[in-house]
Amino acid sequence: MRSTYLLVSHGSRDPRPQRALENLGQLLSQKLADSFPAVATATLEFGPAPLHEQICSFGERTLSLGLTQLQILPAFLLPGVHVAEDIPAEVETAQKTLGSQLKIELRPHLGSQEAGLTRLLKNQMQDVAFLPNLLLPKWILLSHGSRRPGGNSTVEKIARELGAQTAYWSVQPSLEAQIDNLVRGGQQQIGIVPYFLFNGGITDAIAKNVAQLKQQFPAAELHLANPLGASAELADLIGNLIQK
Repeated sequence: MRSTYLLVSHGSRDPRPQRALENLGQLLSQKLADSFPAVATATLEFGPAPLHEQICSFGERTLSLGLTQLQILPAFLLPGVHVAEDIPAEVETAQKTLGSQLKIELRPHLGSQEAGLTRLLKNQMQDVAFLPNLLLPKWILLSHGSRRPGGNSTVEKIARELGAQTAYWSVQPSLEAQIDNLVRGGQQQIGIVPYFLFNGGITDAIAKNVAQLKQQFPAAELHLANPLGASAELADLIGNLIQK
C-alpha cells in the first residue's frame, strides 16, 4: 500500500534544527520519489500546532491524494519519553480524529538504526585532524542522555563499536569528568563526537563548554566533531525505517 510520510522531530525555538529537518525531508522525498508521493515534517514541540493537529492536517492531504496510509517517522536518537509516550499519544489522538478512513502507522525511531548511525559517526570522527607523532587520540561520544532505565543503552552500544567513552549533557558522567579522567591517565589528544542530529542551542553550548575545557586542560588537545547533520546518508537510514 502506498503511503505518505511525516518526519517528526523534537522541535526548537532555534530556526536551524527546523531548516535542517526540512532539508532532511527533501532528501528523503528525493530518495522515495520513484515510489512515494509525499514527505512532510512536523515537530513535537514549538510547532505551529500540537503534533496531533499537524498529523491530522497532513492526513487530510494524504486523503486528498487518494491514499489511505500515513507513516510517522520519529527523527529521535534516544528512546526516551518522547518516543515511548508522547508521540504515540499524539498519534492515537490523531487517529481518533481521522477515523478509519486513514491508517496512521508509527515506525521505529531513528536511534534504532544503530549500525548505520555508527557508520555516520565514524565519518564525523574521520573529519577531525589531530597532530601527528602524539599518542593515538581517545574519543568521547557525547549524548544528551536519558534518565529512563535503559535509555542510554543505544549510546553505550555505539560507543563500544567506536572504541569511545560516553559522556552526557544532562546526566552523569559529564564531559568534564571524562576529559579529566583521560588527562590524568596521560592522554594528550581527545576527540569529542556529539550524538546529536543538528546544530542548535545545545551544540552551541557544547562548543562553548569545549572552549572552556581547553583552557582548563591546557596539556590536552581537544577537538570537537560536528553533529550528524542532514545528509543523503541520514535520509537513507530513515528510509530503512520504512522497511522495518
